[in-house]
Amino acid sequence: MRTFSAKIAILSVLLLSFNFSVNAQALTGPQIDSLVQKTMKTFDVPGMAVAVLKDGKIYHKNTYGVRSLKTNATVNENTLFGVASNTKAFTTAALGQLIDQGKLTWDTKVTDIIPEFKLNDAYVTNEFTVRDLITHRSGLGLGAGDLMVFPANNTTTKAEMIHNLRYLKPVSSFRSKFDYDNLLYIVAGEVIARVSGKAYDDYISENFFKPLGMNRSFLSIPEIKADANRIDGHAPVNGKLELTADTFTQIATPAGGIFASINDMSTWVEAQLNDGKYGENLKNSLFSEKVHNEMWTPQTILRSGKGPYNTHFSAYGLGWFLSDVNGYFQVTHTGGLNGIVSQVTLIPEMDLGIIVLTNQQSGSAFTAITNSIKDAYFGIKGEDRIKQYNDRRLAGEKEEDSIVSAVEKSIAAQLKSKTPKPNPADYTGTYKDVWFGNVAISNLNGNILFKAEKSLDLTGTMTFYKGTTYVVRWNDTSLKADAFVTFSLDTEGKANGFTMSPISPLTDFSYDFQDLEFGRVN
Repeated sequence: MRTFSAKIAILSVLLLSFNFSVNAQALTGPQIDSLVQKTMKTFDVPGMAVAVLKDGKIYHKNTYGVRSLKTNATVNENTLFGVASNTKAFTTAALGQLIDQGKLTWDTKVTDIIPEFKLNDAYVTNEFTVRDLITHRSGLGLGAGDLMVFPANNTTTKAEMIHNLRYLKPVSSFRSKFDYDNLLYIVAGEVIARVSGKAYDDYISENFFKPLGMNRSFLSIPEIKADANRIDGHAPVNGKLELTADTFTQIATPAGGIFASINDMSTWVEAQLNDGKYGENLKNSLFSEKVHNEMWTPQTILRSGKGPYNTHFSAYGLGWFLSDVNGYFQVTHTGGLNGIVSQVTLIPEMDLGIIVLTNQQSGSAFTAITNSIKDAYFGIKGEDRIKQYNDRRLAGEKEEDSIVSAVEKSIAAQLKSKTPKPNPADYTGTYKDVWFGNVAISNLNGNILFKAEKSLDLTGTMTFYKGTTYVVRWNDTSLKADAFVTFSLDTEGKANGFTMSPISPLTDFSYDFQDLEFGRVN
């Protein structure tokens, strides 16, 4: 027999459930359309695709705007968007399938599969597991080594990248803290290839796209670029949107290479909400319940503030960010490429999934949409998420403008000054970083040029700033990653090396200039 206090507790739960059902009112389709259109206007986003899944059905799915400002062709349900790091969940799911087949475990040593795998520390190398590859706790810094695969015009091969991991210096102890990385997901993709005997792209296509009927999902860059129904990325440059170039090389696909339609991403999210089950009467399964639970189990603890939803914990699972929001368990991931961002959010207890795909790199836009939709289901009223995130965006841009403006003023003052300037001949030459490769600093008709040998996008003109520091402005302004180049000098006053750092605090973390240490080759 239940005690009186137990009965009161049950009654309280029922009343809370009743209050939730009374106060929570999902946004209607027209309201979501209005929300998206206002968001696109506020954040200057040319095109979007948004889907909401609820209780096993597509509650809302619509597309908005244009694929590209170049063509003005409209977005439709089959338009390919870059899902970027939402690819990581496919990578971990593929590992899960191989674990179900008994071919490896989450804690299999990486060197048992890839003998040439080596990190900076011998102990870490020997202890490094498959789980460590996909939980961002390696000890390497944020985005470490990304410049081997980012931006896209880079000639580093996968074998070279794996070899060069040994040169990346840790910034924390092994398994002690979270620092987001991409390169180790590429290694995870190689684990999948070697264990399965199939190329990563083929494995994902055969074991996820094909069974789920995801016919508008691709991993091959040439195939994606040849598809007429795909977006272009866009980034604001001096107040005006410009088309962006490709982001990652083909070898980076396991970390962020999938392009997919809103239709296909809805199918993927539906399978996730069904614990990996799909098909008629959910009779088929992508992976076991045990594997699914492990992917949604905290692996690496993150720092957490309460945020907009009274969040008490935040962690990274296996290919997913995990947290509590307004008393519910949330599973989510974002993705970002040059000019493209995406967000997938699941609240399993509510059988709710939200997908936002965009062709402009404003993360504030997808956050405003997702959180506005969540607010409605949570019964939260009176919050203007568009204004909140736009205010934050404007504050960040104001800070960036202030920093860049100060740099420009200093450069202008130096140009006008009669103070002797450094002799370009003391700085020109070839310099090498052990994992990034060579950079040529040359003097052409009085202009000092920076040209990376392997990363062809990183070509630009250098301007004297202060002391032994120059500013390099990349020829492709849409990269939004201009940087300081600070030379070190030998006893004769000739440059014998240099380091780099981004000028703007908003520079994408994959420009890990801070990890580079160049020494003169000639």
